Amino acid sequence: MPNANSLFTPLVESLPSTVPFVGPETIERRRHRIFRARIGANESAFGISPNARDAMANTIGKISRYSDPEGYDLKTAIANRHKISLEEVCLGAGIDELLGLVTRITVKTGTPVVTSLGAYPTFNYHVHGHGGTLHTVPYHDDHIDLDAIAKAAHATKARLVYLANPDNPMGTWHSSEKVENFIGALPKNCLLILDEAYIEFAPKNAMVTMDPAESKVVHMRTFSKAHGMAGARVGYAVAAKNIIQSINKVRNHFGMNLVSVAGALASFNDKNFINSVICSVEEGRQDYYRLASKMGFSSLPSATNFVAIDLQNGDTARAMLTALEDRDVFVRMPAVAPLDRCIRVTVGTTEERQLFSSAFADAFDSLHN
Repeated sequence: MPNANSLFTPLVESLPSTVPFVGPETIERRRHRIFRARIGANESAFGISPNARDAMANTIGKISRYSDPEGYDLKTAIANRHKISLEEVCLGAGIDELLGLVTRITVKTGTPVVTSLGAYPTFNYHVHGHGGTLHTVPYHDDHIDLDAIAKAAHATKARLVYLANPDNPMGTWHSSEKVENFIGALPKNCLLILDEAYIEFAPKNAMVTMDPAESKVVHMRTFSKAHGMAGARVGYAVAAKNIIQSINKVRNHFGMNLVSVAGALASFNDKNFINSVICSVEEGRQDYYRLASKMGFSSLPSATNFVAIDLQNGDTARAMLTALEDRDVFVRMPAVAPLDRCIRVTVGTTEERQLFSSAFADAFDSLHN
């Protein structure tokens, strides 16, 4: 029962005291030991663009100023590249903040929302935080089940749907043709969040054209992955003008960091650096595929900067996670069955991949002796 004398709303009182992720720092503090290979949070192992580093260094002396609340320069670069208008772009502190903003403008207590069972948990966190009723659809063959999600959206009269393409935590993807057909199959009054955090690593046929005139879709992209700026917290949304206008009514206009935005703009224009990261990630994915095969396991083809290695059941995957942690290697695993039979390993540097390979083999031996 809600506490009538509480300072907090009944909704807040009803929420569990949890966060979507336990950070590696929390685990390190608990263990009193740091990780030798931090390859579980899908951070980039390949640093940031030298141009971004220079831009951020040159801007730090101006940190006494607020950042431009319109983010004009970065938004202009984004709009020009995607051939859209400034009014169809919104900046945010990574996709996580943008998920919260879109949820805020569309979800109230009892609003039906649809996502995949086991998909990115921060979206669920925001839905619960605004009192929405979350409906989840199981994966099919380790892919998000587009047909089932569309049917669930109709059955529940969902106002908001979440889809990551490529997907986290499995790394799988759908072609743009399938996604576009899926968009057409959604209810007319339903908004789709299309999370494209890993799109730079995906094949070209996975890239859905950004068409803000398609008023059902909010495209979200980030500087946390290929750009290597996870700690800077910069992302952007592209959507119809009325959607961006609604986000602007509630967003924190001084929420963007002056130094981060300068770095993001420089990185956005450094195509050679991004291409080098994409090549390094592909090389690392191939290393993981070979390692899994050598160890007698399969791995899922990935269009992201991580690979899901199939350990066949959840108990084995959880035991492996603990064994790797004991060997100072941080990886993660999906939260729900049957996805939890996998461990999800971020593509690290050559050294980190070698550390993982050795620790993985050693952990495997220890679990089977």
